[in-house]
Amino acid sequence: MAGIAIVTGGSRGIGRATAVLLAERGYDVVVNYNADARAAEETVAAVNAHGRQAVAVKGDVGSEADVLAIFAAADRLGRLTALVNNAGIVDMQSRLDEMSAARIERMLRVNVTGSFLCAREAVKRMSTRHGGQGGAIVNLSSAAAVLSGAGQYVDYAASKGAIDVFTLGLAREVAAEGIRVNAVRPGIIDTEIHASIGQPDRVAQIRDQLPMKREGTAREVAQAIAWQLSDEASYTNGTVLNVTGGR
Repeated sequence: MAGIAIVTGGSRGIGRATAVLLAERGYDVVVNYNADARAAEETVAAVNAHGRQAVAVKGDVGSEADVLAIFAAADRLGRLTALVNNAGIVDMQSRLDEMSAARIERMLRVNVTGSFLCAREAVKRMSTRHGGQGGAIVNLSSAAAVLSGAGQYVDYAASKGAIDVFTLGLAREVAAEGIRVNAVRPGIIDTEIHASIGQPDRVAQIRDQLPMKREGTAREVAQAIAWQLSDEASYTNGTVLNVTGGR
């Protein structure tokens, strides 16, 4: 199923890899980003290089107004068929008793509320109940949802646990309306996210503890996402797929 795909947080890492792979598979792509316009335009150029249309749209998924603008951009391209809820944040390592209310609120607003708002708008466009023709949604979870993040980022882990439950609930809610909802749960992946929280060497430090003795790549996660969006996964719904190398 090709068509129009929205990839939130699409300027780099897993988001960029997903946008480019979807372009390879025939999708036009709305590349959402929050801060780095240059990186987003690089993703757009990579999509264009595969002969597909792309547009970069600045927006914080934790803002309802910004989410509406992202989906309005998709409407201008054509019929929305895919949503990848990839945008998310993590923060510096901290125990709960050292976390501020502001940090916790921001974590849940972006990682949970943002995914809810984007999925809501996707359902309005895809659901046969609303005159749509179906589609697919993939949410980004994390291995932290089952590993807990104790002593590091229980707020992030809890937000991803919420995504797991949300995936199952929404999948059951809209299954009869032509929409499949699944999630991917990445493990240790070689992206810039580790440096963004002050741990640029985290992958190297943990590599030998991983069953496969290596980190995953953004492309490997993107392949799982693209499969869940595809007709090859036509009977896969409410599933959280581990991309963790067995961790």
